[in-house]
Amino acid sequence: MDLFPLIAYIRYWLEQEDQYSLQAPFVSKLYTDLKKDLQRNLSQTDPFAEQRVLLSGDKEKINIRDFGAGSKKLKSAHRTTSDIYRYSTTGRKFSTIYNFLCRQTPAAHVLELGTCLGINTLYLAKATEGNLYSFEGSPSLVSKAENINCFDHVSFVSGDISETLPVHLKTHIPVDFALLDATHTYEATLKYVEMLLPHLHDDSILVIDDIHWSRGMQKAWEEINSLKEVSFSIDFYECGVLLFKKGMQKENRILSI
Repeated sequence: MDLFPLIAYIRYWLEQEDQYSLQAPFVSKLYTDLKKDLQRNLSQTDPFAEQRVLLSGDKEKINIRDFGAGSKKLKSAHRTTSDIYRYSTTGRKFSTIYNFLCRQTPAAHVLELGTCLGINTLYLAKATEGNLYSFEGSPSLVSKAENINCFDHVSFVSGDISETLPVHLKTHIPVDFALLDATHTYEATLKYVEMLLPHLHDDSILVIDDIHWSRGMQKAWEEINSLKEVSFSIDFYECGVLLFKKGMQKENRILSI
C-alpha cells in the first residue's frame, strides 16, 4: 500500500491556512469569491448530474491506452466505464472549482490535458467564452467523452499529448486557462508546463491536478512553483493553482477549501 498520499494529506491538513493569511489583494479576493461560488453552486442541482449518473452505471468494457503512470486501482487495460468513473473522475466539488477558475480568465482559449470520460470537460465548457480543446491519449475515452458532450465549442484531440499539444500550440495562442490532468509523472508534468509557459499571459491560470498523487508529482509541483514565470501558487491538496501576474510578490500558499 502506498502511504505517500496519506502522509502528504496529513502535512497539508496541518499546514493549511485560511483567507486571513493572504496579503495580496488579488489572491485574497480570488479565494474569497471561490469559496462563495463553491458554496452557492453545491447548494444547487448539479448541472451535469445526468451525465454523471450515465457514466457511473455504464458497464461497457473499453480498452485504455495509457501513456502515463496508470491507475493505482485499475491495473488492467480492459476496464468498465463505471470503474473508470469511480476511480478516475473528478468529484463535483473540484469540477466546480475548475469552472470558477476558468471564469476568472478571458476563457477565449481553454485547454484540458487529460479528457478521461469528459466530466471536467463539461464544467470547463460551461465557463469557456471561446473554444475549449480537450486532449486525450486513449481513443476509447475520447469516444465516451464525445457521447456526453453537449457543447458546440468543444474539440477533442486524440493521441499522445506530448505530440499533439505542440502542434496545437503552433497555431493557437495565447492560452487563457489550462487544466493538466494527464500522464501523472514527474517528467511529463514538467514537459507540459514547459510547452505551455511561452503561451501564458498575465491573466492566465494554470491548474495541475493530483499534485500529491506521488512523490514524482509532488516534486514536479515544487519545481514548477520555483519557476520565475510563476508569481503565485496555491495548494488545495487535490490540485495546485498557478498565477502569472507580473508585479506580485512571489508566494506559495497552502489553503483550505
